[in-house]
This record gives sequence, structure tokens and C-alpha cells, in this order.
Amino acid sequence: MKKTPILIIAGEPRSIFFEIYFKSIKKKKYKSPLILICSKEKLKFEMKRNKFKKEINQIDLGLIKTAKLSNDKVNLIDINQYSYRLNKKQYIEKCFEIALKLIKNKFSYKLINGPIDKSSFLDKKYLGVTEYISQKCKQKKTGMLIYNQKLSVCPVTTHLPLKLVAKKISKKTITEKILLVNNFFINNFGFKPKIAVTGLNPHCETILKFDEDKKIILPAIKLMKKKNINVSGPFSADTVFSKKNRKIYDVIIGMYHDQVLTPLKTLFEFNAINITMGLPFFRVTPDHGPNQKMIGKNLSSPESLIQALNFLDKK
Repeated sequence: MKKTPILIIAGEPRSIFFEIYFKSIKKKKYKSPLILICSKEKLKFEMKRNKFKKEINQIDLGLIKTAKLSNDKVNLIDINQYSYRLNKKQYIEKCFEIALKLIKNKFSYKLINGPIDKSSFLDKKYLGVTEYISQKCKQKKTGMLIYNQKLSVCPVTTHLPLKLVAKKISKKTITEKILLVNNFFINNFGFKPKIAVTGLNPHCETILKFDEDKKIILPAIKLMKKKNINVSGPFSADTVFSKKNRKIYDVIIGMYHDQVLTPLKTLFEFNAINITMGLPFFRVTPDHGPNQKMIGKNLSSPESLIQALNFLDKK
């Protein structure tokens, strides 16, 4: 049976993506055809810098459905064919535009994007690339899942300044994330996950009159329990990642980004991937940034990208 191609946006022009991509395809052969979406000029430069030798199979976008795809070559959609003299922001936007159009036209349902410097790419109305793609696809109920087979995490708020977190969490946003996680695991892994939810405040306590843990988080958990979802909490964030709890729970939902991503990355380092839940296709990214300080040093780990490719290769 012919496998659906994996569309791969190279992302940030100045990043370690090409290095880890070349390492990833050297280490393993994938059943799904891999199609890079980037500048051919940039690809050739990075192949030379990383001493990576493979023929480039340039694909005509208008004839892509009949194109011969082989992972023995580097399958490429050259952005410079369709737009010229692009600045970085326009360049990345064009990559996403082409990828999302191919997905809309049912050519693929698998997308990886390389790391992106959000500060120079996104407008202030987008907190991150997850929100950017969600809006482009007109999907309001999406969420970030940092996935590892042993333990995954989901932040209720993503790249939000810490002083705004308490204002943004609500019973609605928490129940939406619990439902997203529960449905994603049922639909993609075939089982109902055991979910732990953290509190907002240290030890789930506060000296203030309004207690978010009791007034917002606990009622949200009770409501989900009534819907027969296997969820517990709120738990203090400083103990929920204990060895005992990691054996009990499949997913930990936290109130903000660093509350759950910091311990997960400490535990698993690059052995995790970022999945956007709630989209009508799979969008997966390596769980790290552009890491510009490491460009050209040949020291970056491809582990997270390999996990992303493995995940989509099975779909």
C-alpha cells in the first residue's frame, strides 16, 4: 500500500534543522516519502556545509500528484520557484501556505515544521506557531501535547507571560484541554489516558481571597469526572512528576508552559515531540528551537526529529 507523504517545512532559515534532518535520514529509512518545502539555494548550501550528498528531486507543484517520490533522493518543493526576493517572514509564510494548500487538497495529512524564531516571524496576535496554524486552519479548539510514550504533558496556556496566566485560565479552557487530550489518545492510541491536572499556585494554596485551585480548576476536574474521563487533581506541581506518579498517569495537564515542559524536558531531553491536537491533520514538530549558536558545529541531536518522523511514518 502506498504511504502518504510527510510534508516537511524546513522553518527558520538560520537554524540547526538541516543538520538534524540530514542526520535523521542517514540513521533510518522511512516508508513514507519525505518532501522538503524550502529554498533550493538554501538546501544546496546546507548540503555542502554538512557534507551531505544526495541527488535533489525537484517537484513541480502543479504535477505533484503524479510526481515520482523516492527517499533515495531529497524530494523538494522549491519556494523560490513561486516567490522571489522574499524576506524571512514572507519565506516561512510561503512554506506554510503551500503545505496547508496541499493538505487541504488531500495530498497529505502529515506535516512537520522545523524550529522557528517566533519573535521575528509571528505577529503579536499569535502566541506561537500552534496558534498561527490553528487560525490559518480556522480551528479554535486546539492544544499543545508534548508527547513521550512514557509520559506526556499539555499546558492550558502556551507562550503567555506569567503575569497573564491567572487571568486566562478558566473552567472552559481547562475542560477543553482535558477533552482534547482524552479524545486524542482514544482516537490515535486506542485507550483512555489517565490524566493528572496541576494546580496554579504553589501547593495548590494561596494567601489571596480568590483561590483559582478551588474555584476554577477543581470544578473543571469534577465536571470531567462526571463525563467518565479518567482525570484527577489538582496536584501540586512540585510533586506531580514524582516517580510514583509517572507510573500512574499518562498525561499531566499544567496551567502554564514552563510548569510542565521544564520537568518533561529534564526527564526525557530530546526524546519528545510537539503535537498539535484538534487539527484535521497531524502537525508535529521537534521539541526544541532553532539553536542558532550551534549552527555549523555538527553537535546537535536529531533525536526529537527522528521521533517526529517515526510518529508520522506509522500513520
